[in-house]
Amino acid sequence: MRRSISSKAKSFLHRNLLDKGNPGTSPSSSSFSICGFCFSRRAYYSGGSGYREILRNGIRYMKLDDSLDLFFHMVQCRPLPSIADFSRLLSAISKMKRYDVVIYLWEQMQMLGIPHNLYTCNILLNCFCQCSRFSLALSFIGKMMKLGHEPSIVTLGSLLNGFCRGDRIYDALYMFNRMVEMGYKPNVVIYNSIIDGLCKNKQVDNALELLNQMEKDGIRPDAVTYNSLISGLCSLGRWSDATRMLSYMTKRQIYPDVFTFNALIDACVKEGNLLEAEELYEEMIRRSLDPDIVTYSLLIYGLCMYSRLDEAEQMFCFMVSKGCFPDVVTYSILINGYCKSRNVEYGMKLFCEMSQRGVVRNTVTYTILIQGYCRVGKLNVAEEIFRQMVFCGVTPNIITYNVLLHGLCDNGKLEKALVILADMQKSGIDVDIITYNIIIRGMCKAGEVADAWDLYCSLNQKGLMPDIWTYTTMMLGLYKKGLRREADALFRKMKEDGILPNDCYE
Repeated sequence: MRRSISSKAKSFLHRNLLDKGNPGTSPSSSSFSICGFCFSRRAYYSGGSGYREILRNGIRYMKLDDSLDLFFHMVQCRPLPSIADFSRLLSAISKMKRYDVVIYLWEQMQMLGIPHNLYTCNILLNCFCQCSRFSLALSFIGKMMKLGHEPSIVTLGSLLNGFCRGDRIYDALYMFNRMVEMGYKPNVVIYNSIIDGLCKNKQVDNALELLNQMEKDGIRPDAVTYNSLISGLCSLGRWSDATRMLSYMTKRQIYPDVFTFNALIDACVKEGNLLEAEELYEEMIRRSLDPDIVTYSLLIYGLCMYSRLDEAEQMFCFMVSKGCFPDVVTYSILINGYCKSRNVEYGMKLFCEMSQRGVVRNTVTYTILIQGYCRVGKLNVAEEIFRQMVFCGVTPNIITYNVLLHGLCDNGKLEKALVILADMQKSGIDVDIITYNIIIRGMCKAGEVADAWDLYCSLNQKGLMPDIWTYTTMMLGLYKKGLRREADALFRKMKEDGILPNDCYE
């Protein structure tokens, strides 16, 4: 979990939540800590039933610290609030995606002897699944049944959806079949979870079979069903099947939404069919569907791919005028477009604009800009951006390092690249074969073929296997040094390792 509950927090809550004495007495401390947050007891002592008004009218707008203050007050009320009241509060915290907090509070309710019902159990089970704690979820279902709570379709649906989200599609399918055997009738939500899970695991044909089964069972598919199928077909490049599915969906008077169009536009852009993507965008407008940030980002990406940067910039400005504000992905796409066209100064302008708009720059954004300046030979700027990245607490990944190393080696700064490589190794970064290929290439380019050979020979000790680029780079370096016999021997070694020369063109 992202923030563990400290032992001090547990100790404090045990001292206070388990105190069943006079609710009016004030503990010695006026604040407590849970899951990394500090909370003061402040707002809910106006009366014993004040919490009911908050649960009725204010719970939607509550923040986590207010929710925990309310819980702290509720467990001290006498008589205790009903389980329905506690369930509403736990549900609200669950919607904040603080599943760890819900689990902990439920444990406190157990210790206080507060009874629970099926609805509360379903909330807790969903939290276990959202945290991918499936063994606890399964054992909890057994506990529910012992306590006389027969699992409902919602209970099993939560577990099944958790399996799908956790990339455990075969467990989900087993659960689905067991549900049917036990007499549960799957609803559209259950079918949608399985169909979406199958599509995300590239088992679209199985998902289509399940669609047929769903219709035979008298369950009418909805937009969510078709969106999953269309997205799955598009991800496999089955464009014609996806368009047929769209047509079938419309004939059944289930109308495509923004998600449907985004899936189709994404497929068109990846296929390089930008004209089709633009036509789909126009169709969205005709259907009075408001494009969202994903729609605009996909179109901007497509325009940048074809170096239509003026149009990409216009689309960018248009989305802002429509109240759809760009996020880090949109900015990164546009910055990348300008950097690839070697207009890095405008890319830097957009980079600076991000902070003015309150958009947090991430590793991808910094890496794109570093690569842009490396391409135009401005290594000093690229290095300065790298230093700024680290200073701002944005962690470089292996791609960032490889981009910088490539720029340094290509611009004759091999010694500096070797210093960075040494720093990477000291920092425990998993250096990959791409990194070593870059350094070997840089050494060969600088005429340091003997050093490149030594590095090549050390790869096995580092647990790395040379690839086609390693062999090709090393052979070219040997040929340039007139070491033809050694280069030919390396070529034979490459074939013995099962690496074919044409692999680099695939």
